[in-house]
Amino acid sequence: MIKTKSLKNKFMCQFTNGRYDTLSDASKEFGGSGSGFGPHELVEAAYATCLSIWLRMNAEKHKIPLKEILTQVSLDRSIPGKVKFEYEIELIGPLNEDQRNRLRKYAKTCPVKKTLMSEISFHEQKIQS
Repeated sequence: MIKTKSLKNKFMCQFTNGRYDTLSDASKEFGGSGSGFGPHELVEAAYATCLSIWLRMNAEKHKIPLKEILTQVSLDRSIPGKVKFEYEIELIGPLNEDQRNRLRKYAKTCPVKKTLMSEISFHEQKIQS
């Protein structure tokens, strides 16, 4: 669970999972100070980090000699009502073509991707004071 708290700086908020804290803010272009990750950047980060973690887990499980993973994710919202995640994965290590293909196949089963592709609904819960 993520909890947020608005801060005095116009649109900035602190968020935490109870162990780690960081900041989110609107960009200067939208009236914020740009002093934290933007909300859409956090969605990109969720997918990018999940790809990296998921591929490393599968490489370890299948004894694939993966040394490092670089991922890049961007959100294309240029068409109203449609969202496209564009991503790149760079696999670093002494991998043969079969191992690279296996890891790219595992990328298609990333848990965050599965979540984002599911039917999503939103339900407000009452906060107890």
